[in-house]
Amino acid sequence: MSIIALAIPAFFAMILVEAVVAWLRRRHVYRFNDAVTDLSCGIGNQIIGKVLLGTALGAAYIGVYTRFHLFELEALNPVLLWVFGILAYDFIYYWWHRASHEVNVLWAAHIVHHHSEDYNLAVALRQAYFTPLTSLPFYLPLALLGLPPHVYFLAGAIDTLYQFWIHTQLIDRLGPLEAVLNTPSHHRVHHGVNDEYLDRNYAGIFIIWDRLFGSFEPERAEPVYGTTKPLASFSPVWANFHHLRDMARRSRGMTRWGDKLRVWFGHPGWHPGGVHRGLVGDELRERKQHKYDADRSGPWIKAYIVLHFITITYAVVMLLNHYKQLSLGFLLAASALVIATTAVWGGLFEGRRWAWPVEIVRLACVAALLYYVYSMAGAESWTTLLAAS
Repeated sequence: MSIIALAIPAFFAMILVEAVVAWLRRRHVYRFNDAVTDLSCGIGNQIIGKVLLGTALGAAYIGVYTRFHLFELEALNPVLLWVFGILAYDFIYYWWHRASHEVNVLWAAHIVHHHSEDYNLAVALRQAYFTPLTSLPFYLPLALLGLPPHVYFLAGAIDTLYQFWIHTQLIDRLGPLEAVLNTPSHHRVHHGVNDEYLDRNYAGIFIIWDRLFGSFEPERAEPVYGTTKPLASFSPVWANFHHLRDMARRSRGMTRWGDKLRVWFGHPGWHPGGVHRGLVGDELRERKQHKYDADRSGPWIKAYIVLHFITITYAVVMLLNHYKQLSLGFLLAASALVIATTAVWGGLFEGRRWAWPVEIVRLACVAALLYYVYSMAGAESWTTLLAAS
């Protein structure tokens, strides 16, 4: 059973607690439309990175470890092995994360996590479709080194779970822990578009990496959240593809081949005259006061989205727990429907004319898929039969 799938109820419970505490403190840290978009991105990340690609990505690490590992780290004392595994994973995470902010083609995937102009626990779940693909090459040296797969996978889960709680505005500085650990204060800096905060505090668990490699910045001024160029959309699909389109357009517009390549592999802020930085002055204040909020959905549409969010969450948990036993055809159909569902929610928020026609088609496809499951399952377990279909 997936550790992340097991943690989903705890994630939602903590989001609810944070929302209640913020309301009691009269802090406005959640917007329904933005939070649903955050969670929609996370759903897509799990569908693509785990359900569709999880087996292949895991097999790649295991294959390198099995054939090419240089050292028998499994022979270490278990405590040393786990300490080394967590530290090594977090060290690699730092460099992958830093590269994802400094190399544009990697930023095209990671940018999704930074789009939200809010900062709360739901933002922690706002993950990109393709970061599992961009991160794997960074971690394969651990397999070559000899870090056993079970240590690697669990260290990755620990690193991911740790970073959930630091996405909050409700926890202030934590005294001496700030010197060693990544904390909400440090990570608020990372999500800020303030000029002094841009490209800072890449740590996963241990802030010591930023202190060692010159990327640390303490929280002083209040951060303003988002990206320097706002997404201005509640579509999780658009969030995952828009920067790739922008890069393609910019590259085509360059006359020199060197500049065309820099668009893809240079800093995301690079342009022929230099590098764009973060926001200052009036522009920063304007972004703080006016967030994208083009919500044309009424209370009934929001209730409709909540109902379907519950059903989709259940479906995703089932897929995460049983994807290895299901047929490829069923996985592709179910995954496409999940992604389509989250896309429709963005369309409903923004009042897009295509949203309801697509939703009707989606509901018909869901009905057809459920009928297929029912007709194939009979009195037996549907997961067993779908695996054989």
